[in-house]
Amino acid sequence: MSGQSTKIDPMHQFQVQTIWDGFTIGGHQIAFTNSAAWMCVTVVVLWLFMLGGMKRQIVPGRWQMMVEGFTNFIDSLLTQNLGKATGRKYLPYVFSLFMFILFANVLGLLPLGVVGVHPFTFTSHFTITGVLAIMSFSIVLVVGFWKHGLHFFSLFVPHGTPLPMIPVIAPIEFVSFIVRPFSLGLRLFVAMTAGHVLLKVLAGFVINSANAGAGYGVLVGIPSFTLMVGISALELLVAGIQAYVFALLTSLYINDAEHLH
Repeated sequence: MSGQSTKIDPMHQFQVQTIWDGFTIGGHQIAFTNSAAWMCVTVVVLWLFMLGGMKRQIVPGRWQMMVEGFTNFIDSLLTQNLGKATGRKYLPYVFSLFMFILFANVLGLLPLGVVGVHPFTFTSHFTITGVLAIMSFSIVLVVGFWKHGLHFFSLFVPHGTPLPMIPVIAPIEFVSFIVRPFSLGLRLFVAMTAGHVLLKVLAGFVINSANAGAGYGVLVGIPSFTLMVGISALELLVAGIQAYVFALLTSLYINDAEHLH
């Protein structure tokens, strides 16, 4: 006899829920949500990770080597895109950005539901990724106008552009520039959302096929579970790639502001 089908909503995992009502300012409620809670968890875990790896031992342990490896990775990224001297100025920001996104993505994938804790991947909300993108874009604008003044607008006219083509090329370059923070935040948001939805759908297949009987469990449940394991491994890779892409594009945009390429 078949069991009762269990309806699983793949979008429920993205619902922001209030943990503490907080207080009201100007008629707007300032609440502490599950999203804010997991941001705090991410910051604490990242702080502990960095604290344990900054012992500055002459013969580094594995933990220190991991921290130094991440630091050297971002330093190399900035050196390639900005130059050694210029890249060092932005190393603290880009490194913090990369590590924060990486830890947020990975923590959201941990199977803590088996112990009753449900991770919340806040990078699957465009509000969060959009704010991170606006932070990077703001640095680009501040650096560009601070260093070059109104000459910063020459960024919209590529070197060697024929004079008759400037009225056509400049608006296109300007729109492309303005869209950057949107595309930067959207890329991370879409990648994390799509992966989590797919995992939730496969989890639904596993649960419902198991409830439907042994036959469905073998034909549907086992292949779905196997696919879940593979996609979970892929999502870990995507978590790292998306953090890298965010840091890479941020460094490229800052390079434009510094050198007007």
